[in-house]
Amino acid sequence: MSAITNRRTFLKHIAVSAGVLALPSCSLAAPKTAKAKPNFLFILIDDMGWNDIGCYGSKFHETPNIDKLAASGMRFTDAYAAHPVCSPTRASIMTGKNPARLKITDWIGAGKHKRQLISADYKHQMALEETTIAEALKDAGYSTGFIGKWHLGETEEFYPQHQGFDLNIAGHKAGSPGSYFYPYKNNRGYNSVPDLDEGQPGEYLTDRLTDESIKFLKANKDKPFLLYLSHYAVHTPLMSKEELTNKYKKKLEEQVAPPSSPIDEHGWGKTRTAQDNPVYAGMVQSVDESIGRLTQTLKELDLEDNTIIIFMSDNGGLTTLPNNPGPTSVLPLRAGKGWCFEGGIREPMIIRWPKVVKPGATCSTPVISMDFYPTMLEMAGLPLMPKQHIDGKSIVPLLKQSGNIDREALYWHYPHYHGSGHRPSSAIRMDNYKLIHFYEDDHVELYNLKDDMGERKDLAKPKPDIAKKLKNKLQGYLKSVNANFPAKNPDYKD
Repeated sequence: MSAITNRRTFLKHIAVSAGVLALPSCSLAAPKTAKAKPNFLFILIDDMGWNDIGCYGSKFHETPNIDKLAASGMRFTDAYAAHPVCSPTRASIMTGKNPARLKITDWIGAGKHKRQLISADYKHQMALEETTIAEALKDAGYSTGFIGKWHLGETEEFYPQHQGFDLNIAGHKAGSPGSYFYPYKNNRGYNSVPDLDEGQPGEYLTDRLTDESIKFLKANKDKPFLLYLSHYAVHTPLMSKEELTNKYKKKLEEQVAPPSSPIDEHGWGKTRTAQDNPVYAGMVQSVDESIGRLTQTLKELDLEDNTIIIFMSDNGGLTTLPNNPGPTSVLPLRAGKGWCFEGGIREPMIIRWPKVVKPGATCSTPVISMDFYPTMLEMAGLPLMPKQHIDGKSIVPLLKQSGNIDREALYWHYPHYHGSGHRPSSAIRMDNYKLIHFYEDDHVELYNLKDDMGERKDLAKPKPDIAKKLKNKLQGYLKSVNANFPAKNPDYKD
Protein backbone atom coordinates (compact mmCIF):
# COMPACT_ATOMS: atom_id res chain seq x y z
CA MET A 1 0.00 0.00 0.00
CA SER A 2 1.44 3.39 -0.99
CA ALA A 3 2.11 6.24 1.42
CA ILE A 4 -0.60 8.24 -0.29
CA THR A 5 -3.13 5.46 0.13
CA ASN A 6 -2.16 5.10 3.78
CA ARG A 7 -2.59 8.82 4.24
CA ARG A 8 -5.97 8.76 2.61
CA THR A 9 -7.12 5.89 4.84
CA PHE A 10 -5.86 7.81 7.86
CA LEU A 11 -7.68 10.98 6.78
CA LYS A 12 -10.88 9.04 6.24
CA HIS A 13 -10.55 7.53 9.71
CA ILE A 14 -10.01 10.92 11.32
CA ALA A 15 -12.88 12.48 9.36
CA VAL A 16 -15.30 9.71 10.31
CA SER A 17 -14.24 9.88 13.96
CA ALA A 18 -14.85 13.63 13.96
CA GLY A 19 -18.24 13.26 12.35
CA VAL A 20 -17.18 15.07 9.19
CA LEU A 21 -18.18 12.30 6.83
CA ALA A 22 -21.65 10.84 6.67
CA LEU A 23 -21.65 7.12 6.08
CA PRO A 24 -24.87 5.59 4.78
CA SER A 25 -26.97 3.66 7.25
CA CYS A 26 -27.10 0.71 4.87
CA SER A 27 -24.16 -1.26 3.51
CA LEU A 28 -22.79 -0.30 0.10
CA ALA A 29 -21.70 -3.84 -0.60
CA ALA A 30 -21.39 -4.91 -4.22
CA PRO A 31 -24.67 -6.17 -5.65
CA LYS A 32 -25.07 -9.91 -6.10
CA THR A 33 -26.04 -9.39 -9.72
CA ALA A 34 -23.91 -6.83 -11.53
CA LYS A 35 -26.54 -6.34 -14.23
CA ALA A 36 -28.95 -5.06 -11.57
CA LYS A 37 -26.92 -1.88 -11.31
CA PRO A 38 -26.94 0.66 -14.14
CA ASN A 39 -23.69 1.84 -15.67
CA PHE A 40 -22.87 5.55 -15.75
CA LEU A 41 -21.23 7.43 -18.59
CA PHE A 42 -20.74 10.98 -17.33
CA ILE A 43 -19.56 13.40 -20.02
CA LEU A 44 -18.42 16.86 -18.95
CA ILE A 45 -17.49 19.44 -21.57
CA ASP A 46 -15.30 22.44 -20.74
CA ASP A 47 -16.59 25.95 -21.55
CA MET A 48 -19.44 24.80 -23.80
CA GLY A 49 -22.13 27.48 -23.97
CA TRP A 50 -25.82 26.93 -23.30
CA ASN A 51 -26.75 27.12 -26.98
CA ASP A 52 -23.59 25.79 -28.64
CA ILE A 53 -25.59 22.66 -29.58
CA GLY A 54 -28.19 22.24 -32.29
CA CYS A 55 -30.95 21.06 -29.94
CA TYR A 56 -30.36 24.18 -27.85
CA GLY A 57 -30.65 26.49 -30.83
CA SER A 58 -27.29 26.65 -32.62
CA LYS A 59 -27.64 27.21 -36.36
CA PHE A 60 -23.90 27.22 -37.09
CA HIS A 61 -22.44 24.34 -35.06
CA GLU A 62 -23.33 20.84 -36.22
CA THR A 63 -24.05 18.39 -33.40
CA PRO A 64 -26.20 15.53 -34.77
CA ASN A 65 -24.99 12.99 -32.17
CA ILE A 66 -25.70 15.21 -29.18
CA ASP A 67 -29.06 16.13 -30.71
CA LYS A 68 -29.81 12.42 -31.03
CA LEU A 69 -28.84 11.91 -27.40
CA ALA A 70 -31.31 14.63 -26.39
CA ALA A 71 -34.01 13.02 -28.51
CA SER A 72 -33.50 9.76 -26.62
CA GLY A 73 -33.48 11.33 -23.16
CA MET A 74 -34.39 14.49 -21.25
CA ARG A 75 -33.11 17.95 -22.12
CA PHE A 76 -32.98 20.52 -19.33
CA THR A 77 -33.62 24.16 -20.21
CA ASP A 78 -32.72 25.64 -16.81
CA ALA A 79 -29.72 23.56 -15.75
CA TYR A 80 -26.97 25.38 -13.90
CA ALA A 81 -23.32 24.95 -13.10
CA ALA A 82 -22.57 25.66 -9.46
CA HIS A 83 -20.07 28.30 -10.53
CA PRO A 84 -19.10 30.41 -13.57
CA VAL A 85 -15.59 28.88 -13.77
CA CYS A 86 -14.38 25.30 -13.92
CA SER A 87 -12.75 23.97 -10.72
CA PRO A 88 -15.58 24.95 -8.35
CA THR A 89 -18.22 23.32 -10.55
CA ARG A 90 -16.12 20.17 -10.90
CA ALA A 91 -15.78 19.99 -7.11
CA SER A 92 -19.54 20.41 -6.73
CA ILE A 93 -20.17 17.40 -8.99
CA MET A 94 -17.69 15.25 -7.10
CA THR A 95 -18.97 16.18 -3.63
CA GLY A 96 -22.58 17.32 -3.92
CA LYS A 97 -21.62 20.52 -2.11
CA ASN A 98 -21.80 24.18 -3.06
CA PRO A 99 -18.37 25.64 -3.88
CA ALA A 100 -18.88 28.32 -1.20
CA ARG A 101 -19.17 25.57 1.41
CA LEU A 102 -16.08 23.81 0.02
CA LYS A 103 -14.11 27.08 -0.11
CA ILE A 104 -13.20 26.26 -3.73
CA THR A 105 -14.45 29.49 -5.28
CA ASP A 106 -11.99 30.09 -8.12
CA TRP A 107 -10.22 28.02 -10.73
CA ILE A 108 -7.33 26.29 -9.02
CA GLY A 109 -4.09 28.13 -9.70
CA ALA A 110 -5.73 31.51 -10.29
CA GLY A 111 -3.79 33.28 -7.57
CA LYS A 112 -5.10 36.20 -5.52
CA HIS A 113 -5.99 39.47 -7.22
CA LYS A 114 -5.68 42.87 -5.58
CA ARG A 115 -7.69 45.62 -7.21
CA GLN A 116 -10.41 47.68 -5.59
CA LEU A 117 -10.99 44.57 -3.51
CA ILE A 118 -8.65 41.81 -2.39
CA SER A 119 -10.03 38.51 -3.65
CA ALA A 120 -11.25 36.06 -1.05
CA ASP A 121 -9.06 33.19 0.11
CA TYR A 122 -9.85 29.83 -1.47
CA LYS A 123 -8.64 26.24 -1.32
CA HIS A 124 -6.40 24.89 -4.08
CA GLN A 125 -7.50 21.27 -3.84
CA MET A 126 -10.56 19.16 -3.16
CA ALA A 127 -10.09 17.75 0.32
CA LEU A 128 -9.33 14.05 0.65
CA GLU A 129 -11.81 13.93 3.53
CA GLU A 130 -14.68 14.32 1.05
CA THR A 131 -16.41 11.12 -0.03
CA THR A 132 -16.66 11.64 -3.78
CA ILE A 133 -19.39 10.18 -5.96
CA ALA A 134 -16.67 7.94 -7.42
CA GLU A 135 -15.84 6.59 -3.96
CA ALA A 136 -19.50 6.01 -3.14
CA LEU A 137 -20.01 4.01 -6.34
CA LYS A 138 -16.70 2.19 -5.98
CA ASP A 139 -17.72 1.07 -2.49
CA ALA A 140 -20.88 -0.33 -4.10
CA GLY A 141 -18.89 -2.51 -6.49
CA TYR A 142 -18.46 -0.17 -9.44
CA SER A 143 -15.35 0.05 -11.60
CA THR A 144 -14.45 3.71 -11.85
CA GLY A 145 -12.52 5.45 -14.60
CA PHE A 146 -11.56 9.10 -15.03
CA ILE A 147 -10.34 10.34 -18.41
CA GLY A 148 -9.54 13.95 -19.26
CA LYS A 149 -9.43 17.22 -17.35
CA TRP A 150 -9.34 17.11 -13.54
CA HIS A 151 -8.13 20.52 -12.26
CA LEU A 152 -9.02 19.80 -8.60
CA GLY A 153 -5.58 19.81 -7.02
CA GLU A 154 -2.11 21.19 -7.63
CA THR A 155 -0.22 18.10 -6.48
CA GLU A 156 -0.43 14.41 -7.39
CA GLU A 157 -1.90 13.31 -4.06
CA PHE A 158 -5.16 15.07 -4.96
CA TYR A 159 -5.49 13.57 -8.45
CA PRO A 160 -8.38 11.25 -9.47
CA GLN A 161 -6.63 8.01 -8.51
CA HIS A 162 -6.71 9.21 -4.90
CA GLN A 163 -10.31 10.42 -5.04
CA GLY A 164 -12.12 7.20 -5.87
CA PHE A 165 -11.09 6.35 -9.44
CA ASP A 166 -9.47 3.05 -10.32
CA LEU A 167 -8.11 4.58 -13.50
CA ASN A 168 -6.86 8.08 -14.23
CA ILE A 169 -5.80 9.04 -17.73
CA ALA A 170 -4.83 12.65 -18.48
CA GLY A 171 -6.19 14.09 -15.23
CA HIS A 172 -3.75 16.41 -13.47
CA LYS A 173 -3.38 19.97 -12.18
CA ALA A 174 -3.75 21.92 -15.42
CA GLY A 175 -7.02 23.32 -16.68
CA SER A 176 -6.07 23.26 -20.36
CA PRO A 177 -3.63 21.47 -22.66
CA GLY A 178 -0.64 23.17 -24.19
CA SER A 179 -1.94 21.91 -27.54
CA TYR A 180 -4.83 19.80 -28.83
CA PHE A 181 -2.42 17.97 -31.14
CA TYR A 182 0.07 15.28 -30.15
CA PRO A 183 2.28 15.55 -28.11
CA TYR A 184 -0.23 17.93 -26.46
CA LYS A 185 2.14 20.67 -25.36
CA ASN A 186 3.22 24.00 -26.75
CA ASN A 187 6.75 24.85 -27.84
CA ARG A 188 7.69 25.64 -24.23
CA GLY A 189 6.42 22.29 -22.99
CA TYR A 190 3.56 23.97 -21.13
CA ASN A 191 0.68 21.81 -19.88
CA SER A 192 1.83 18.58 -21.44
CA VAL A 193 -1.06 16.15 -20.87
CA PRO A 194 0.10 13.14 -18.84
CA ASP A 195 -0.42 9.47 -19.68
CA LEU A 196 -0.57 10.11 -23.43
CA ASP A 197 3.12 9.80 -24.26
CA GLU A 198 2.56 7.32 -27.05
CA GLY A 199 0.78 8.83 -30.02
CA GLN A 200 0.99 9.79 -33.66
CA PRO A 201 1.66 13.18 -35.27
CA GLY A 202 -1.65 14.84 -36.07
CA GLU A 203 -3.50 12.92 -33.35
CA TYR A 204 -6.22 15.12 -31.83
CA LEU A 205 -6.78 15.24 -28.07
CA THR A 206 -10.58 14.92 -28.16
CA ASP A 207 -10.25 11.82 -30.34
CA ARG A 208 -7.53 10.33 -28.16
CA LEU A 209 -9.56 10.74 -24.96
CA THR A 210 -12.45 9.05 -26.74
CA ASP A 211 -10.15 6.17 -27.75
CA GLU A 212 -9.12 5.72 -24.12
CA SER A 213 -12.76 5.84 -23.03
CA ILE A 214 -13.71 3.12 -25.49
CA LYS A 215 -10.89 0.95 -24.10
CA PHE A 216 -12.36 1.40 -20.62
CA LEU A 217 -15.84 0.47 -21.80
CA LYS A 218 -14.58 -2.70 -23.45
CA ALA A 219 -12.51 -3.70 -20.42
CA ASN A 220 -15.40 -3.19 -17.99
CA LYS A 221 -18.38 -4.33 -20.03
CA ASP A 222 -19.16 -7.24 -17.69
CA LYS A 223 -19.46 -5.26 -14.44
CA PRO A 224 -21.10 -2.01 -13.36
CA PHE A 225 -18.97 1.03 -14.10
CA LEU A 226 -18.68 4.79 -13.81
CA LEU A 227 -16.80 6.30 -16.72
CA TYR A 228 -16.24 10.00 -16.18
CA LEU A 229 -15.05 11.52 -19.46
CA SER A 230 -14.05 15.10 -18.84
CA HIS A 231 -13.09 16.61 -22.19
CA TYR A 232 -10.57 19.45 -22.28
CA ALA A 233 -12.50 20.79 -25.25
CA VAL A 234 -13.84 23.33 -26.01
CA HIS A 235 -11.51 25.30 -23.73
CA THR A 236 -8.72 27.41 -25.20
CA PRO A 237 -6.26 27.16 -26.89
CA LEU A 238 -8.55 27.29 -29.92
CA MET A 239 -7.39 24.41 -32.11
CA SER A 240 -9.42 22.35 -34.51
CA LYS A 241 -8.59 19.75 -37.13
CA GLU A 242 -7.82 21.52 -40.39
CA GLU A 243 -10.55 19.81 -42.37
CA LEU A 244 -13.20 20.87 -39.84
CA THR A 245 -11.93 24.44 -39.68
CA ASN A 246 -12.08 24.64 -43.48
CA LYS A 247 -15.58 23.16 -43.47
CA TYR A 248 -16.89 25.93 -41.23
CA LYS A 249 -14.97 28.63 -43.06
CA LYS A 250 -16.79 27.55 -46.19
CA LYS A 251 -20.09 27.40 -44.36
CA LEU A 252 -19.53 30.91 -43.08
CA GLU A 253 -18.73 32.22 -46.55
CA GLU A 254 -21.93 30.72 -47.90
CA GLN A 255 -24.10 32.44 -45.35
CA VAL A 256 -26.14 35.41 -46.47
CA ALA A 257 -25.15 37.40 -43.41
CA PRO A 258 -21.71 39.08 -43.34
CA PRO A 259 -18.96 36.86 -41.93
CA SER A 260 -17.85 39.36 -39.29
CA SER A 261 -19.56 39.09 -35.93
CA PRO A 262 -21.16 42.22 -34.47
CA ILE A 263 -19.80 43.04 -31.03
CA ASP A 264 -21.87 44.14 -28.06
CA GLU A 265 -19.80 46.69 -26.15
CA HIS A 266 -20.84 47.45 -22.60
CA GLY A 267 -19.40 48.75 -19.37
CA TRP A 268 -17.24 45.81 -18.39
CA GLY A 269 -16.32 44.17 -21.67
CA LYS A 270 -17.14 43.08 -25.21
CA THR A 271 -19.48 40.22 -26.05
CA ARG A 272 -19.68 38.21 -29.26
CA THR A 273 -23.24 38.22 -30.58
CA ALA A 274 -23.03 35.49 -33.24
CA GLN A 275 -21.64 31.96 -33.48
CA ASP A 276 -19.22 32.39 -36.36
CA ASN A 277 -15.80 31.09 -35.32
CA PRO A 278 -14.74 28.22 -37.66
CA VAL A 279 -12.07 26.88 -35.30
CA TYR A 280 -14.41 26.80 -32.33
CA ALA A 281 -17.12 25.19 -34.46
CA GLY A 282 -14.66 22.48 -35.45
CA MET A 283 -13.88 21.81 -31.80
CA VAL A 284 -17.60 21.50 -31.05
CA GLN A 285 -17.99 19.03 -33.92
CA SER A 286 -15.11 16.90 -32.60
CA VAL A 287 -16.89 16.71 -29.23
CA ASP A 288 -20.07 15.67 -31.03
CA GLU A 289 -18.20 12.97 -32.95
CA SER A 290 -16.87 11.72 -29.61
CA ILE A 291 -20.43 11.32 -28.32
CA GLY A 292 -21.36 9.42 -31.47
CA ARG A 293 -18.46 7.00 -31.13
CA LEU A 294 -19.23 6.35 -27.46
CA THR A 295 -22.93 5.70 -27.98
CA GLN A 296 -22.12 3.40 -30.90
CA THR A 297 -19.65 1.48 -28.72
CA LEU A 298 -22.29 1.04 -26.01
CA LYS A 299 -24.62 -0.36 -28.65
CA GLU A 300 -22.00 -2.76 -30.00
CA LEU A 301 -21.18 -4.00 -26.48
CA ASP A 302 -24.88 -4.53 -25.72
CA LEU A 303 -24.63 -1.93 -22.94
CA GLU A 304 -26.97 0.63 -24.44
CA ASP A 305 -30.06 -0.27 -22.37
CA ASN A 306 -28.20 -0.49 -19.07
CA THR A 307 -26.09 2.66 -19.30
CA ILE A 308 -27.19 6.07 -18.07
CA ILE A 309 -25.58 8.91 -20.01
CA ILE A 310 -25.18 12.33 -18.40
CA PHE A 311 -23.99 15.25 -20.52
CA MET A 312 -23.19 18.74 -19.25
CA SER A 313 -20.77 21.68 -19.40
CA ASP A 314 -18.82 23.02 -16.42
CA ASN A 315 -19.54 26.71 -17.01
CA GLY A 316 -20.81 29.06 -19.68
CA GLY A 317 -19.28 29.64 -23.08
CA LEU A 318 -16.38 32.06 -23.43
CA THR A 319 -18.12 35.01 -25.01
CA THR A 320 -17.34 38.14 -22.94
CA LEU A 321 -13.86 39.57 -22.38
CA PRO A 322 -12.58 43.07 -21.48
CA ASN A 323 -10.93 43.96 -24.80
CA ASN A 324 -11.97 41.37 -27.39
CA PRO A 325 -14.98 39.06 -27.46
CA GLY A 326 -14.66 35.32 -26.88
CA PRO A 327 -15.06 32.66 -29.61
CA THR A 328 -18.78 31.89 -29.15
CA SER A 329 -22.10 33.55 -28.42
CA VAL A 330 -24.75 32.47 -25.92
CA LEU A 331 -27.39 35.04 -26.81
CA PRO A 332 -30.09 35.60 -25.69
CA LEU A 333 -28.28 34.95 -22.38
CA ARG A 334 -26.14 37.73 -20.98
CA ALA A 335 -22.33 37.55 -20.73
CA GLY A 336 -20.60 34.16 -20.48
CA LYS A 337 -17.87 32.26 -18.68
CA GLY A 338 -16.69 34.02 -15.55
CA TRP A 339 -19.93 35.88 -14.85
CA CYS A 340 -22.88 35.21 -12.56
CA PHE A 341 -25.20 36.36 -15.33
CA GLU A 342 -27.07 33.50 -17.01
CA GLY A 343 -24.51 33.19 -19.80
CA GLY A 344 -21.87 32.16 -17.27
CA ILE A 345 -23.84 29.55 -15.35
CA ARG A 346 -26.75 28.18 -17.42
CA GLU A 347 -25.64 25.02 -19.20
CA PRO A 348 -26.69 22.44 -21.76
CA MET A 349 -27.65 19.31 -19.82
CA ILE A 350 -28.99 16.02 -21.14
CA ILE A 351 -29.71 12.77 -19.31
CA ARG A 352 -30.49 9.51 -21.09
CA TRP A 353 -31.88 6.84 -18.77
CA PRO A 354 -33.15 3.98 -20.94
CA LYS A 355 -36.60 2.59 -20.12
CA VAL A 356 -37.12 5.28 -17.46
CA VAL A 357 -36.82 8.72 -19.08
CA LYS A 358 -39.34 9.42 -21.81
CA PRO A 359 -37.43 10.02 -25.08
CA GLY A 360 -37.52 13.63 -26.24
CA ALA A 361 -38.66 14.97 -22.86
CA THR A 362 -37.74 18.47 -21.70
CA CYS A 363 -37.62 19.89 -18.18
CA SER A 364 -37.71 23.57 -17.18
CA THR A 365 -37.29 23.04 -13.44
CA PRO A 366 -34.06 24.68 -12.26
CA VAL A 367 -31.41 22.08 -11.38
CA ILE A 368 -27.73 22.44 -10.51
CA SER A 369 -24.52 20.43 -10.66
CA MET A 370 -24.60 19.38 -6.97
CA ASP A 371 -27.73 17.37 -7.85
CA PHE A 372 -25.82 14.71 -9.77
CA TYR A 373 -24.45 13.03 -6.63
CA PRO A 374 -27.76 12.10 -4.93
CA THR A 375 -29.40 11.49 -8.29
CA MET A 376 -26.80 8.91 -9.29
CA LEU A 377 -27.03 7.18 -5.91
CA GLU A 378 -30.79 6.88 -6.28
CA MET A 379 -30.48 5.71 -9.87
CA ALA A 380 -28.13 2.96 -8.67
CA GLY A 381 -30.51 1.92 -5.90
CA LEU A 382 -28.08 3.04 -3.20
CA PRO A 383 -28.87 4.88 0.03
CA LEU A 384 -28.49 8.65 -0.05
CA MET A 385 -25.74 10.35 1.96
CA PRO A 386 -27.38 13.68 2.88
CA LYS A 387 -24.54 14.95 5.06
CA GLN A 388 -22.18 14.51 2.13
CA HIS A 389 -24.28 15.84 -0.77
CA ILE A 390 -25.85 18.43 1.52
CA ASP A 391 -26.47 20.98 -1.25
CA GLY A 392 -27.72 18.53 -3.87
CA LYS A 393 -31.21 17.22 -4.55
CA SER A 394 -32.07 13.99 -6.34
CA ILE A 395 -33.78 14.88 -9.60
CA VAL A 396 -35.11 11.35 -10.13
CA PRO A 397 -38.71 12.61 -9.76
CA LEU A 398 -38.08 15.04 -12.62
CA LEU A 399 -36.55 12.33 -14.77
CA LYS A 400 -39.47 10.00 -14.12
CA GLN A 401 -41.90 12.91 -14.53
CA SER A 402 -43.49 11.74 -11.29
CA GLY A 403 -43.03 14.83 -9.13
CA ASN A 404 -40.91 17.88 -8.34
CA ILE A 405 -37.96 18.59 -6.07
CA ASP A 406 -38.12 20.49 -2.80
CA ARG A 407 -35.80 23.46 -3.15
CA GLU A 408 -36.32 27.08 -2.24
CA ALA A 409 -33.40 28.75 -3.99
CA LEU A 410 -30.10 28.30 -5.85
CA TYR A 411 -26.92 30.15 -4.85
CA TRP A 412 -23.64 31.15 -6.52
CA HIS A 413 -20.60 32.78 -4.93
CA TYR A 414 -17.67 34.14 -6.93
CA PRO A 415 -15.71 36.50 -4.62
CA HIS A 416 -12.89 36.95 -7.12
CA TYR A 417 -11.90 38.87 -10.23
CA HIS A 418 -11.76 36.98 -13.52
CA GLY A 419 -10.14 37.55 -16.89
CA SER A 420 -13.60 37.91 -18.45
CA GLY A 421 -13.92 41.26 -16.68
CA HIS A 422 -16.02 39.92 -13.84
CA ARG A 423 -15.83 41.69 -10.50
CA PRO A 424 -16.50 39.85 -7.21
CA SER A 425 -20.17 38.94 -6.88
CA SER A 426 -22.72 36.43 -5.60
CA ALA A 427 -26.15 35.48 -6.91
CA ILE A 428 -29.40 33.82 -5.95
CA ARG A 429 -32.26 32.45 -8.03
CA MET A 430 -35.60 32.02 -6.24
CA ASP A 431 -38.57 31.05 -8.40
CA ASN A 432 -38.24 33.27 -11.47
CA TYR A 433 -36.31 36.06 -9.76
CA LYS A 434 -32.52 36.29 -9.92
CA LEU A 435 -30.48 38.76 -7.89
CA ILE A 436 -26.76 39.49 -8.30
CA HIS A 437 -24.85 41.27 -5.54
CA PHE A 438 -21.65 43.05 -6.64
CA TYR A 439 -19.20 43.66 -3.81
CA GLU A 440 -17.09 46.55 -5.11
CA ASP A 441 -19.87 49.08 -4.63
CA ASP A 442 -22.42 46.87 -2.82
CA HIS A 443 -25.03 47.31 -5.55
CA VAL A 444 -27.55 44.66 -6.56
CA GLU A 445 -29.33 43.84 -9.81
CA LEU A 446 -32.66 42.03 -9.95
CA TYR A 447 -34.15 40.24 -12.95
CA ASN A 448 -37.31 38.27 -13.71
CA LEU A 449 -35.97 35.37 -15.77
CA LYS A 450 -39.42 34.32 -16.94
CA ASP A 451 -39.93 37.64 -18.73
CA ASP A 452 -36.28 38.59 -19.23
CA MET A 453 -33.92 35.63 -19.53
CA GLY A 454 -31.34 37.96 -21.08
CA GLU A 455 -31.19 40.01 -17.86
CA ARG A 456 -31.59 43.35 -19.57
CA LYS A 457 -34.21 45.01 -17.33
CA ASP A 458 -32.93 45.62 -13.81
CA LEU A 459 -35.86 45.55 -11.37
CA ALA A 460 -33.90 46.36 -8.20
CA LYS A 461 -35.32 49.89 -7.96
CA PRO A 462 -38.88 49.16 -9.19
CA LYS A 463 -39.14 46.15 -6.83
CA PRO A 464 -37.06 47.08 -3.75
CA ASP A 465 -38.89 44.70 -1.40
CA ILE A 466 -38.06 41.67 -3.55
CA ALA A 467 -34.47 42.85 -3.98
CA LYS A 468 -34.04 43.30 -0.22
CA LYS A 469 -35.58 39.90 0.52
CA LEU A 470 -33.32 38.07 -1.94
CA LYS A 471 -30.19 39.94 -0.86
CA ASN A 472 -30.85 39.07 2.78
CA LYS A 473 -31.53 35.44 1.87
CA LEU A 474 -28.36 35.24 -0.21
CA GLN A 475 -26.18 36.72 2.52
CA GLY A 476 -27.85 34.51 5.11
CA TYR A 477 -27.02 31.40 3.10
CA LEU A 478 -23.41 32.44 2.54
CA LYS A 479 -23.03 33.13 6.25
CA SER A 480 -24.53 29.72 7.07
CA VAL A 481 -21.85 27.93 5.00
CA ASN A 482 -19.09 30.16 6.39
CA ALA A 483 -18.24 31.50 2.94
CA ASN A 484 -15.11 33.57 2.40
CA PHE A 485 -15.56 37.15 1.16
CA PRO A 486 -13.36 39.71 -0.59
CA ALA A 487 -11.88 42.52 1.48
CA LYS A 488 -11.30 46.20 0.82
CA ASN A 489 -7.85 46.99 -0.53
CA PRO A 490 -6.37 49.80 1.58
CA ASP A 491 -3.77 50.53 -1.11
CA TYR A 492 -6.30 50.91 -3.95
CA LYS A 493 -6.35 54.29 -5.71
CA ASP A 494 -9.16 55.09 -8.14
